[in-house]
Amino acid sequence: MGRGLLSGKVAVVTGAASGIGAAVVERFLREGARVIAVDLTDQSPGRPDLLVIKGDVADAETWRRIADTARAEFGRLDVLHSNASMVVRTPAHELLEADWDRQLSVNLKATYLAVNACVGLLREDRGAIVLSSSVHALVGVPGHPAYAAAKGGLVSLGRQLAVEYGPEVRVNTVLPGPILTPAWDGIGEEDRLRSVAATAAARFGRPDEVAAAVTFLSCAESSYITGASLVVDGGWTAVKDSA
Repeated sequence: MGRGLLSGKVAVVTGAASGIGAAVVERFLREGARVIAVDLTDQSPGRPDLLVIKGDVADAETWRRIADTARAEFGRLDVLHSNASMVVRTPAHELLEADWDRQLSVNLKATYLAVNACVGLLREDRGAIVLSSSVHALVGVPGHPAYAAAKGGLVSLGRQLAVEYGPEVRVNTVLPGPILTPAWDGIGEEDRLRSVAATAAARFGRPDEVAAAVTFLSCAESSYITGASLVVDGGWTAVKDSA
């Protein structure tokens, strides 16, 4: 075992097959953690310190399997990164009820299910939970009613969980801004340039930059931080082009 920030720790990462989740898995492994990577998409473990679970995070049975795997395979759980996400870009008056429900389930309810199944293990090892919210929790963007509602809910839920389970478990939330992941694959060049221009950093963020923030909030370096929200957006929420 190496001397990384998460040496000897066991972590669960959801939405692990691509984007921010995949970057977090890679960073956690480099920092010495053993990782349970969860996604609806098939994944290939390829190494002994990585277990994969295929499942829907909006399903309680998936979380029972995750908790059972952590206990059976490793006997502990130190970090839970609830990161799985989905969005249907449609204004509220056109959004199907099923699409509203699915976004709330994947983006918000999944964290409740995660805590319900895993908090006992996390308490035993004085672990950490990191939630992936979004700048959509802070700023309105047309076409994202359910997504914004869920991501805003995660910020409040993160604070509540920090109070509920402290001091045994720390809970914090990251709010990524325009991060260049596969979620941008269907977005045109004009909209991409507008997003970049709206940041103080004048560029897209990278998934590994969010992974660095998640790693910090997951390790002992942030031992006195809980109930906090960390915006990782290159200044996107700070920029205004009018008085």
